[in-house]
Amino acid sequence: MDNKYYDGTKLLSLQDINGNKPEIYIVTTNRTGGKTTYFGRLLVNRFKKNGSKFCLLYRYNYEVDDCVDKFFKDIQSLFFPHDRMSSEKGGNGIYRKLFLNGKPCGYAIALNSADQIKKHSHLFSDVDSMLFDEFQSETNSYCSDEVKKFISVHTSIARGHGEQVRYVPVYMLSNPVTLINPYYVEMNIASRLKKDTKFLKGNGWVLEQGYVESADKAQKASGFMGAFSSNEYTAYSSQGVYLNDNISFIDKPQGKFKYLATIFYKDKCYSIKEYSTLGIVYCDTSVDLQFPLKISATLDDHSVNRVMLKNNDLFISMLRYYFVHGSMRFKDLQCKECVIDLISL
Repeated sequence: MDNKYYDGTKLLSLQDINGNKPEIYIVTTNRTGGKTTYFGRLLVNRFKKNGSKFCLLYRYNYEVDDCVDKFFKDIQSLFFPHDRMSSEKGGNGIYRKLFLNGKPCGYAIALNSADQIKKHSHLFSDVDSMLFDEFQSETNSYCSDEVKKFISVHTSIARGHGEQVRYVPVYMLSNPVTLINPYYVEMNIASRLKKDTKFLKGNGWVLEQGYVESADKAQKASGFMGAFSSNEYTAYSSQGVYLNDNISFIDKPQGKFKYLATIFYKDKCYSIKEYSTLGIVYCDTSVDLQFPLKISATLDDHSVNRVMLKNNDLFISMLRYYFVHGSMRFKDLQCKECVIDLISL
């Protein structure tokens, strides 16, 4: 491919943080950078070369129906003009069987069908790789317990052929939407990823945070984009700026503090501290579980010795006051999300 488009050769050559072959490859770039085209072409070429079947992963069932056009239309015109891809329903519409020139080449399935996929797992034992495009949602529209469903689907596929667990790599692609998307949070990427990070390694995964300059220039030269040059979405689309993240007030104050409370939110603990000499309230993840005031943000976080947040209106009002007046600081975006959700209740 022309080097003005995304090239995943470097990413695919990396080992994970333990020196092992990764099973999850994550890529984010600015829009129209060519990452989807690169990996789509890769999967088709592998099938044509050695019969390696692939699985296209979507979030909802309705997305599976037109999977052929979404996956193959562009790369067909560019690289495979003489090939034809088709699909047919399988499992009463739970998944789609994919065919290239009449030969079975893979499947298309949805995360929200994880339970049904588990029952049909034997059918997918010939899958060698998975592609999950747009794993970050611009509208924060995720399945309930999405990460659990993602794990379940991969577990269902990575079995068979006489093995309890097969190596089935997943290529996860997205534009940069938010550092606190469920996958980054679950894999502890959110707190490690910086603006200037190019490659990042973790336990079983590698990540590339790319920027395709030619795509940026092409979008900036567009009359349409020019008309909306002051809109934050334009920066997200062309430059790879995270759409939903505002890093304002991400800062650690110095000096003595007073511990105010421990917050339990989405199965994690956060501390609220007051730096009275600075007039600042700070939220971080360094907690004192012996401190008597323990507050649960939701019913899911509630247990003995924790007080429901809605019963602490005074405390909520105090947090809201400091936030509105620009007097709150946060360790990272997860801490900021916690406080924003709390004061929005």
